[in-house]
Amino acid sequence: MSGELRVPMSCRILLFPLPYQGHINPMLELASLLHSRGFAITIFHTQFNSIDPTKHPSYDFISIVDGTTPDQFEQDDILSQFIVLNNNCEGPFHDSLTKILDENKGVACLVADLHWYKMHAVAKRLGVASLVLRTGSAASLRCFITFPVLRAKGYYPLQESQKDELVTELPPYRVKDLIGMNNSNIVDLAMILTQDVEAAKNSSGIIINTFNAIESDDIKKLHQEFSVPIFAIGPLHKFTSQLQSSLLPPDRSCLDWLDTQAPNSVLYASFGSLASMDYGEFLETAWGLANSGQPFLWVVRPGSIRGTENAYMPDGFDEEVRGRGKVFAWVPQLEVLAHDAVGGFWTHNGWNSTLEGISEGVPMICRPYFGDQMGNARYVTHVWKVGIELEEKLERRMIAKAVRSLMREKEGNAMRERMRELRRNASDCIKANGSSYSAINKLVDHILSS
Repeated sequence: MSGELRVPMSCRILLFPLPYQGHINPMLELASLLHSRGFAITIFHTQFNSIDPTKHPSYDFISIVDGTTPDQFEQDDILSQFIVLNNNCEGPFHDSLTKILDENKGVACLVADLHWYKMHAVAKRLGVASLVLRTGSAASLRCFITFPVLRAKGYYPLQESQKDELVTELPPYRVKDLIGMNNSNIVDLAMILTQDVEAAKNSSGIIINTFNAIESDDIKKLHQEFSVPIFAIGPLHKFTSQLQSSLLPPDRSCLDWLDTQAPNSVLYASFGSLASMDYGEFLETAWGLANSGQPFLWVVRPGSIRGTENAYMPDGFDEEVRGRGKVFAWVPQLEVLAHDAVGGFWTHNGWNSTLEGISEGVPMICRPYFGDQMGNARYVTHVWKVGIELEEKLERRMIAKAVRSLMREKEGNAMRERMRELRRNASDCIKANGSSYSAINKLVDHILSS
């Protein structure tokens, strides 16, 4: 692109993604973007959910011994995993970073996931400038900052009786939209969010995978909260043609099936790489899709059902949906959402999926599970008004009704029209003089001047 700031390849950036699919992809997209500007790239990666270096031959890779054992990751408690990974990786990362500095490889800075709070502390001790990458929304980072106030005012632990109340300190959230993790200790949550915010405040800058057109107010408020520069440079996946690094092999035959379907006719249903449901919810989901009468492509990855790696479809399901419904273990999501046949997206509202749906103009059915997903769904349904939320317990009639409303009725058509505008905004922000394009130039300049 014309007007890009470029640097000598001798200037090296170190990157360290958190080892989960939703955190790895944006970091690799950022790596591709920075590499295209002339930076040499070194990527640290854990043994847990290890990245395959052979898929990224332009980068150097350093494996960090994380000391984890399978039993530490059997439980569906992501926060405890964050803590274990930070504790176990701190020493090996310190040693690896020290070695790189001793070799004098022209290190400009470290960019590490916001949740790698101990790695940011290591970088500071060794005199390396570090920037945090927030792979979630600007709004969710505001929730991190506000957490102590919300806890002091009694919002935490989250109470079922208060779930529909508005959070006056953090509009447009309701209590049930606040950051939360299933089965997680409130003390762990408080500790991690406190460490995350401290890492951000002590960093050289904050990079966020978002863009002004959808989060301008939240970005402005973050500028008021932090004294360090903030760079809203999303949607990152729009800047690079590099294939994402999938921890599961995608089944590309789904694209051949989509080629046989009418434009805007297929509902794509996928709940991300971590979310899971019990078998009763799985059955309701299956029959809700079947009973909607709508063509659908449903991703059921191993581990989608709690307690088992295998998902067996209910008796009669295959016969009921033959010819109009397909189930796959994993798919190339960006290509699926960009396909002309896809007219709706049933999602868990992880931030990557939410951004990808917006970027392709696909309205959503929202069923968040944990973390920042509830807040993301709130923005989709009540701020941008491009989705329908499935609340309360999943029930097949409710599911079928939501699918028909999104795919066939006036409500869905109105959302589709609003989505077209958001899609244009997502495309415009990465063009020369667009908000995200300009922010990247500022980021490059900031790295070089640090």
